[in-house]
Formats: sequence, C-alpha cells, structure tokens
Amino acid sequence: MSEIQSLQPQLLWKWFDQICSIPHPSHHEEQLAEFIVNWAKGKGFYAERDEAGNLLIRKPATKGMEHCQSVALQAHLDMVPQANEETDHDFTSDPIQPYIDGEWVKAKGTTLGADNGIGMASALAVLDSENLAHPALEVLLTMTEEVGMDGALGLRKNWLQSEIMINTDTEDNGEIYIGCAGGENADLTVPVQWQENNYEHCYQISLKGLRGGHSGCDIHTGRASAIKTLARFLANLQQNQPHFEFSLSEIRGGSVRNAIPREAFATLCFNGEPANFTQGVKSFESLLKTELAIAEPDLQLTAQPAEKATKVFAPNTKNNVVNLLNALPNGVIRNSDVVENVVESSLSIGVLKTTEDAVKGTILVRSLIESGTNYINGLLISLTELCGASVQFSGRYPGWEPHAETPILALTKEIYGELLGYEPAIKVIHAGLECGLLKKIYPALDVVSIGPTIVNAHSPDEKVHIPAVRTYWELLTKVLAGIPAKK
Repeated sequence: MSEIQSLQPQLLWKWFDQICSIPHPSHHEEQLAEFIVNWAKGKGFYAERDEAGNLLIRKPATKGMEHCQSVALQAHLDMVPQANEETDHDFTSDPIQPYIDGEWVKAKGTTLGADNGIGMASALAVLDSENLAHPALEVLLTMTEEVGMDGALGLRKNWLQSEIMINTDTEDNGEIYIGCAGGENADLTVPVQWQENNYEHCYQISLKGLRGGHSGCDIHTGRASAIKTLARFLANLQQNQPHFEFSLSEIRGGSVRNAIPREAFATLCFNGEPANFTQGVKSFESLLKTELAIAEPDLQLTAQPAEKATKVFAPNTKNNVVNLLNALPNGVIRNSDVVENVVESSLSIGVLKTTEDAVKGTILVRSLIESGTNYINGLLISLTELCGASVQFSGRYPGWEPHAETPILALTKEIYGELLGYEPAIKVIHAGLECGLLKKIYPALDVVSIGPTIVNAHSPDEKVHIPAVRTYWELLTKVLAGIPAKK
C-alpha cells in the first residue's frame, strides 16, 4: 500500500493510488478501463462502454434523493506521459510512483497523472461510498482526452440520462470554470532532400532543463519552448554564413502536443575548429541564461561530439527547416477582450521529429473563438508556403461557451463560498475541457467544472495540493447532497 492511502479523504486517495498502479497514458487506457468496468459490475452497477471506448457507470439515488435531478460526474481516463531524461520509465507497463512531499503529492521522475486522475478517483470514490447522499448518479470516463479528445468526439448519443454534469478537470482551488477554449491540431511537414555528409565534424546540440508545462494553462507565463529556442540558436548560426557553414542530420524535440516542450536536440555537422564552435554554444547559453534567468533558471545548452552522420539535409532543406521554426509564431497571439486576464488565442509546437522523408511538427492551436483559430491557421498556411512546407489541420473541437447564470453554478458557488470563507472566482480557462464537445452532443446539460490545485500538469514537476483535495472533496460531496428536486 502506498503512503498516499493514509491521506484524507481516504477513499479518494485509495482510488488514486489504484489508478497510479495501472498504466494509462493516452492510447493505452484499456487496462484501466477494464479494471473499472469489472469493479463496477462486481458492485452491481450498470457499466457499459460505447463505440469510442468511453465508460459509463450508473448508481441509483440514495434514500430520500430519488426525486432530485440526476448528475453525471465526468473525467478522462488517460494521462500525459512525461519523464525526466534520467528516469527509466515505460508508461505502457510501469506504474506511477506517487509520494508525499510536505503538503503535496508528486511522482518519482514522471508526470503524476493528477490531471485527471484525482477527478477520476473522486468520481469512483463517490460510487464506492456507502454513506454519501447523492441523486441518481452517472460517472462518465472518456478515452484519450489528452491527445485529441477522441472519446468526447465519439461519445454515443442518447446515452447519458443526467440533467447536470460536473466536470472534474479543473486545476485551481477556489475557482469554478464555466467556459474553455476550443482547439485544433496543425501538423507541419517540411520535405527533406538529403545529400552525402562531407563535413568534418558532427556534434549533438542539446537544450535541456526547461520547465515545460501545460500549453494552455501555462502559455502566458513566459516559459520557453525548447523547440523554438533551439531554432533561434540555429537561425543565429545560419545568419552568420558564409563565416560558418553547417547542415543538420536530425532535429527533434518535445513528446506530446499539449505540453510546452522541455527538451530539444539537433545533430549539426560542420567544418572548422570545434573549439570555436563549442565556445559559441557556451556564449549563446550565457545569453539565454541572462534573458531567461527567472522563467528558465535551469536551462542548459550544450554541444557534444556525435558519431558522424552518413547524410545531411541539402542546403535548401536546412534553410527551410531553420527559417520555418525560427519564424513560427508560438505562445499568446491575443488576449480576450471579453474575459479579463484570459488568453483568447495561442499556439504551441509540442512535438518535432525527423523522418526519412520529412521534418514534421505538431502544433496545438487554441482559441476561445472560432475566428481566432481561423486566423492562426491562416498564419500557418502563409508561413509554410513561404518555407517550402505544408500544414494539415485535424481534430478541431469546440470551445465551451460560458453562461454566468445557471442553477448548478449558483449551487456550487454558494457551497464553495461557505467552505472557503470567501466568494470563489468564476473563470474561463484557456485550455481544452471536454465540456464544449459534451454540450454539443447533450445541449440541455447544465455544466460546471471544479477541481483541486494541480501545479505543472503535463510535466514531471506535476504535483497536487493535499489540502486542496480535501476542500474539493467536501465541495463535491456537499453539492451532490444539495441537488434540488426535478422541476
């Protein structure tokens, strides 16, 4: 038994420990889903999966609440798999190792999966409890939210019976979310022409130690993108030609589309004196450390000799790759005019890789408004055409339009205020919650999103605040007990 099972509320932490023990990165949630299905059926609950793999469990109302409005608790099954470079961890087979650090729960060298594992654990704990008051209850657990909201996109129609939905994917104590950004994937392709490597030296350039984070919630913080920062270094070298001529045999960075990339690498081949080159790398590292001393205090840019590559990018390919990545817009594009202190539109390149025939990048575009997404997409089309590249768009999902006066919001706000001793903040988040998609399929649902404080989601520095989990649990259970009768 993990030490986190000693925490309160014990039933929630027991379930979170169980979730951590079963691998469930995106596209590999099947084992966890089947475990939950078998458990639910063993308890005598209705449990079914739809064509997209989503899981729905129903539990009857407790005595005295049979005539209240029904509620669905919603979470997603998958987690973002990110590990520190020195951590040997296979997310498809190895369990997450949570531990207590003061007032926080963290994981050893990896993402914790508190996003959205705490929310999932809370829903399962409500199902598991024998003494909590609640109306007729549904628990909806969706598949593969983190890489494209696949489960919500494929959710079966006429399946949910609830009138109210509580999404559990919010990550700030004291806040209630009533709206979110929509998004779309943009996949860049730069065709590669190769030539024989006639350069004398090959070095691997490594950019490490960046903070990373959630490419929606953290996009406004000034954290550096490893891919963009490495591109800046390469562009600086390229713009100094013909004094320094070089090419690349590989460039890569990041690992998931919805996280700010923490690391990036390039294999660079050149002629000349290696000592001069490595000194230039150290000088550029010093410049970056000065610029980013607060945002990225642990940044490291290094160059190490590498095995000589047999082929490198032809000059036009190298120029196209470096120019595209250096000129690529990244980060906040515009803040909202409607919602104060909220980003309206942004983009972040999350993954970059070199294949046999192309350099490919995956961008997540986010916006509160459709026209914002369209504007960024237009920028990407123009830029790729200028750089001999192309872009394809896929997986667009809608935002969740905020409504400031609904019955479930009023109830949640009242109870939260009593628990906190002050009025909770009503917010719109610049990240993708599934609520927009679910509302599109079930437009009559009255929806709010709540959750405990989770810091540095989508990075190995992820942690969840233990006192905030207690507050979240008390809020959730009191809201369920206070659901009014059907109209």
